[in-house]
Amino acid sequence: MRLIENLPVLPITSGIGVIVSEYQSHRLLPVDDALHLALASFYRCDYLLTWDFNHLANENKFVHIQRVNARQGLFVPRIVAPSTLMGQEP
Repeated sequence: MRLIENLPVLPITSGIGVIVSEYQSHRLLPVDDALHLALASFYRCDYLLTWDFNHLANENKFVHIQRVNARQGLFVPRIVAPSTLMGQEP
């Protein structure tokens, strides 16, 4: 927790809600995952760390995420498991 205590909290704006709605309209992700991805995309986070291999860290879904983000002019963060970021196998 000490590592993250000084990180900023990203505000959830109406623009984030629009992005979440777009993900939902494409049946891309459950709402909680859609919110995480919307925040990471909107704020141009380099990485989105997740243990969710069913939705976010799913290579089959990544192509769809790229397409939806491209249509909205959004950045696509690198979606990885913490173990992958640390150079270990998931």
